[in-house]
Amino acid sequence: MRSSSDYRILVGAVFILFGGLLLLQTMGVLEIGGLLWAIVFGVLGAGFLAALIQDRSRWWAVIPGMTLLGLGTLVAVGELLPGVAAYAGGAIFLGSISLAFVLVYVLRRDFWWAIIPAGTLATLALVAGLSERLPGLDTGTVFFLGLGTTFLILYLLPQSLGRQTWAIFPAAALGVVGLAIGLFSGSVARFVWPVFLILIGLFFIARAAMGRRTV
Repeated sequence: MRSSSDYRILVGAVFILFGGLLLLQTMGVLEIGGLLWAIVFGVLGAGFLAALIQDRSRWWAVIPGMTLLGLGTLVAVGELLPGVAAYAGGAIFLGSISLAFVLVYVLRRDFWWAIIPAGTLATLALVAGLSERLPGLDTGTVFFLGLGTTFLILYLLPQSLGRQTWAIFPAAALGVVGLAIGLFSGSVARFVWPVFLILIGLFFIARAAMGRRTV
């Protein structure tokens, strides 16, 4: 009972600190720099994770904890490495939330549903990072293949860890859509269609040659 009370006091004190700093900045009494906000977000996130360490039944605490740590990391990178934040900021933040749901599944293996938001957010993080680094990339392909992989992981899980046999159907559908987008649009299609036409031409020529031999 005491550990629960200590956790509430800790989280309450952190929120009061955060609210007080925000109020002082709003009133113009104190100018808070980005690094200080990064520390505040980090402390808030650490508070939730400390609650989880005290009692692993508080699995939900990992979600706000990792989200706040990701936000703090994003702010710190923006202050220290603005060039990196410009193309990796979205990936950092979305990746931290994705990791939160991965940890939910690690803590509670019966919560197989956590893999779906984990995979979705990881895919969005990958899309956000690649779209900034490779502007010409067909991110639609990455998005659908990422979602398909998420459901494929659900299907491939051992039975004891929450395997979902139904997941093979959305995995296959999303995989086909991702491959179709990659094959019929963007830079890949410039090579696929010529090769496809050449193969058709070779097929007809081979069939014609075989027909002459039989005659």
